[in-house]
Amino acid sequence: MTGSPRSMGVLTVGMLVLVTAYTAALGSSGWLWFGWVVLLLATAGAATTSGGR
Repeated sequence: MTGSPRSMGVLTVGMLVLVTAYTAALGSSGWLWFGWVVLLLATAGAATTSGGR
């Protein structure tokens, strides 16, 4: 992955806002939430392996 953990964190929070807005407007989509959880786990993994850089 080429992004820094900080930029991935910003992307993850931004996607949380978008998925929440979509859910509020159009109803829940399990695939959107699943995708967001995968992104969250990837961000957590990148933050863990970066060693605080």
